[in-house]
Amino acid sequence: MSSDVNSLLTQAENRYLKPEELQEFKRHTSTLAQRLKIYEFLRDREAVIFEPIVEKLQTAFPEAQQPLVEKSLQHWILIMRHCAMAMLLDDTDYLKNNVLDWLRGFVKTRQSQTIETKIHELLLARLQEMLSPKAMIYLEDNLNLAKDTLLANSD
Repeated sequence: MSSDVNSLLTQAENRYLKPEELQEFKRHTSTLAQRLKIYEFLRDREAVIFEPIVEKLQTAFPEAQQPLVEKSLQHWILIMRHCAMAMLLDDTDYLKNNVLDWLRGFVKTRQSQTIETKIHELLLARLQEMLSPKAMIYLEDNLNLAKDTLLANSD
């Protein structure tokens, strides 16, 4: 659950929520059913999402880079799972604290920025094919945050 909602619930132990706090709680709960559907969709179709990405990566990068491509692909599967959970929880801090800072070092040391960028591009395109624009709104910011964090200072 997002830290904002968690804070609201803690405050509610001592008093009723203020109107602005209640509004924040309503905003969170009103989108929960939609976020849950998207989460389940991603969970149930993970292989279908990534299969065409794997095929395109094999074409885009030569044999010599395959171990690096495979490791980067594993990163993005992990990232998508965490992006989905962050979306479900409505909490980008979950994503930052659980995976992004940890993975950034791997991307830098392996010099896989080009591959990581390509996977992000292919993943966004694939999800846009499979999800409605409304559903993408919930997920796209987290995926872009992941890309920006992983590739920060990678010059």
